Amino acid sequence: MRLMIAAMTLALTTSLAHAADATCEAKAADKKLAGAAKTSFVKKCEKDTAKSACATTAADKKLAGAAKTSFVKKCEKDTAKSACATTAADKKLAGAAKNSFIKKCEKDAAASAASAASK
Repeated sequence: MRLMIAAMTLALTTSLAHAADATCEAKAADKKLAGAAKTSFVKKCEKDTAKSACATTAADKKLAGAAKTSFVKKCEKDTAKSACATTAADKKLAGAAKNSFIKKCEKDAAASAASAASK
């Protein structure tokens, strides 16, 4: 049962990440952002959307305290992993290049999450 719930949560956050990607891209286009400004905006927008989705899922499960914190942290990590794999696929990376990209992407996501948590 727990595995099924985890799989559904991952599927939900993955679909939300894809929806966030399109929404964030559209917001960036509305703001007429380009280059590094667009990349930075979209990255932050997607991260904020994932956090919101994970927090909403935790609330739906009526989690509180340490259980909620743990769930949200794992949910965000799983969402980042999925987003990194999706980006690698979009870039048509394979083999060592794909593995290297995903590893760096996940490391960057973890560092970003740690810096956001310390603020």
